[in-house]
Amino acid sequence: MSGPVRRVDITGEAAAVVRDLTGVHGPVMFHQSGGCCDGSAPMCYPDGEFLIGDADVHLGDLDVGLDRHVPVYISRPQFEYWRHTHLTIDVVPGRGAGFSLEAPEGVRFVIRSRLFTDAEFEALQRA
Repeated sequence: MSGPVRRVDITGEAAAVVRDLTGVHGPVMFHQSGGCCDGSAPMCYPDGEFLIGDADVHLGDLDVGLDRHVPVYISRPQFEYWRHTHLTIDVVPGRGAGFSLEAPEGVRFVIRSRLFTDAEFEALQRA
């Protein structure tokens, strides 16, 4: 394990889509949906448009190759289910969720996940 353990990352392909979306919409953010009409998709919004509160957990900030990082949040109840899981935001062809910025672009963001190793989870607990 090199460097601090991160809870969330992004693939190069998804980062390229985020850069394109930022060029059109300005700074963006992600919120990992916990279900309902959009399933459990990572939702991309103009930064500040989705109101974050005490019921949300900041997973981290993504470096997508811009002058600022992209914040990622998840609802606290969803975080409790996924606290042992590393998440990676990826992109695939298809129709995105109706509320997410990539919806009209012919792609959709998805989450890839894996369990943290014991060492990674212990490092997160200490941090």
